[in-house]
Amino acid sequence: MKRPIETSGEPALFGTQGELLSLLISVEPKLLEELLDALAHLDFPVNPQLHHRPAQVTVEFPAYSSRVDEVRDALRIHGFNPASLEASRVLSLSAGS
Repeated sequence: MKRPIETSGEPALFGTQGELLSLLISVEPKLLEELLDALAHLDFPVNPQLHHRPAQVTVEFPAYSSRVDEVRDALRIHGFNPASLEASRVLSLSAGS
């Protein structure tokens, strides 16, 4: 479930911690509780949306780009593959903006 990242223009949502991204992690349903526990240990609040599919749950939440490595580290520490983390822009500017 990869989402393309727009490359035209400047990031639409940018702050002192970097660009606001949407982070996605897909796991088997039996691992969902462990994943949510790993995310609960992050140093910033995570308000995940869960997308259920057969044999897979995708957890999606916003985070600033400066936090991506922290999320990858938490995944690794809790036994998940850090490469399973996908990031995409939350918003992007249209060409006319």
